[in-house]
Amino acid sequence: MRSKKILSLNFFKIFAFLSLVMILFIILPIISMVLNQLFDIDELLKAIKDEAVWRSILLTCYAALLSTIIALIFGTPLAYLLARSEFYGKSIIEGFVDLPVIVPHTVAGIALLAVFGSKGLIGSFSPIKFVDALPGIVVAMLFVSAPFYINTVREGFQSIDLRLEQVARTLGASQLRVFITITIPLIWRHVAAGSLMSWARAISEFGAVVIIAYYPMIAPTLIYDRFLTSGLSTSRPVAVILILFCFVVFIFLRILLWERKNESS
Repeated sequence: MRSKKILSLNFFKIFAFLSLVMILFIILPIISMVLNQLFDIDELLKAIKDEAVWRSILLTCYAALLSTIIALIFGTPLAYLLARSEFYGKSIIEGFVDLPVIVPHTVAGIALLAVFGSKGLIGSFSPIKFVDALPGIVVAMLFVSAPFYINTVREGFQSIDLRLEQVARTLGASQLRVFITITIPLIWRHVAAGSLMSWARAISEFGAVVIIAYYPMIAPTLIYDRFLTSGLSTSRPVAVILILFCFVVFIFLRILLWERKNESS
């Protein structure tokens, strides 16, 4: 028994060490960047007062919000079908859903340009301008972030005990009413988590956006542009502001979800 406890303790120590290495790998670059910027506080204050910086950050958040809403409207039915239905070609559809995750995002931007560009399948006759415009930013963000929402919500649908829905149907409730009053409330945490992940992924997108809509500049594009034109001294302050801003928003949303979870439990 003693040897088993020692082995268990050693196992935990090994995993704790490996976990620490992974955590440090994630947080050290960010902490290092923030600390280095604090030694150049003048540039940081200048960036904080720069209206172009805040316009780009607000534009990023707004476009990400629009893409998340679209993902919610169109992605929820798709997630439901993938979770509840068996049909020919389902595995192919699932592969297409996951494709944006593995495709290089510059390639995704070129593909979107072929569809939404001025000579594209949709852009050539659409009254909506996509190239170098907000709609182009939104479709690029939607393309790369939708899989995170769809897959998270699909897991939620799969976790529901179907007997709960069947009981409601036997009591005379329509399928639509069951979906709205029973199914959705049961998976609200998956919907919220999927929306949050989709929004966060959209905010971080650069490769696809810069191909189809370099202007108006979202925050990642502004950082890239300033790095090319002026170097690290002007791009790093914007990166620090974006990270801190998104971190505060992300933590705030996480707290709201946590409080909602505690209220419902």
